[in-house]
Amino acid sequence: MGRFSENIENDETNADIDMSPLIDCVFILLIFFIVTTVFVTETEVETDRPLVMTADRLERNSVLIAITVEDEVIFGGRDIGVAGVQPLIKRMLKDEQLPVILLPDAGAKSSTVIRVQNEAKLGGAATIHWAARTAS
Repeated sequence: MGRFSENIENDETNADIDMSPLIDCVFILLIFFIVTTVFVTETEVETDRPLVMTADRLERNSVLIAITVEDEVIFGGRDIGVAGVQPLIKRMLKDEQLPVILLPDAGAKSSTVIRVQNEAKLGGAATIHWAARTAS
């Protein structure tokens, strides 16, 4: 019996598990998920969009600009005004070409919406879309 008890003691002392490969794997997964995450900047203002009969689905990675009833131009939860659209678009489209989506409220002045669209074009936006509600 003494012979078996010696083997059990030796097995217990050598039963260490090397955790470094597991930690390496977790860090690689963490880096992968951080790099592949897409951040969408919401306008943080709710608009009553006009009603349309036809609509197209757009890609999720885009620049969203809201125009309220009070003719405020909102991006990222703050009022940037019409004059702030062109510099914003230039900065956002510096690295890659993204579509610009305008979210005008149904009660917003059409002149303000057109001015925002023109500023976006002057900022370098190739595609500009207007968001609306579909009739369903």
